[in-house]
Amino acid sequence: MELKDFFALLHPALAVGFVFPLIGIVVNFAWQVRQRRLQTVSGGKSKIPPVVGKEHVQLGRILSGAVVTITLLGLAYSIFAKMLESQVRTTEPLRFIFVIAICVATASSVFILYMAKTRAWRCIFATLTGMGLILLGSQPEVFRRGNEWYVSHYYYGITVAMLMIFSLAIVQEIYQDRTNRWRMVHIFLNCIAVLLFIGQGITGTRDLLEIPLSWQESYIQQLYEQQCQTKPCTIHFNTPPGKL
Repeated sequence: MELKDFFALLHPALAVGFVFPLIGIVVNFAWQVRQRRLQTVSGGKSKIPPVVGKEHVQLGRILSGAVVTITLLGLAYSIFAKMLESQVRTTEPLRFIFVIAICVATASSVFILYMAKTRAWRCIFATLTGMGLILLGSQPEVFRRGNEWYVSHYYYGITVAMLMIFSLAIVQEIYQDRTNRWRMVHIFLNCIAVLLFIGQGITGTRDLLEIPLSWQESYIQQLYEQQCQTKPCTIHFNTPPGKL
């Protein structure tokens, strides 16, 4: 394996080693918080300690930031690896600088979102973070599987990142709203997020099988070209058309 391959594995390694275990912990705490609230409302005394709510919020904030971070990392690797390979830095210097600026701005926005206290600033930096991810995802170097968007690792990832940004932005509203509307919105959207995380695990594993190691690319490209000469091409690579 070359250095390029190690960078390619950084995104899935962080997801498997850190994000997915954290998802399980946060979901477990969320279930305990829900059970404790229902037991308290019914007039009973819950055996679940009150601290579980605080731990759920703290780990949920970490999870949201981690999801946005590895999404940004995955997009940045995909973009810059192909940009450097195709010499975009010299052919399109303005776009190269623009992408770097968006990466820095997105990372700064999610950091400030953690610090923001008022609703207005949280809305502003949540919007900026989401816009940054979408702008990066719209770059031609990013493989989106647009013809199969319903099983696309990219679209699942962007959607769940947006849900995490939204959850991070409404934490204070959840605890200040006595009607529990924000809480119900939070529960509903994060149930969808859990399903998308499961989809991420499936589509991410599939995409890893489709991406060859750097030393394998030339050989697989030869096989691909040979097959295209004899019959319609059915081999599919997790890269933009015409590039490995």
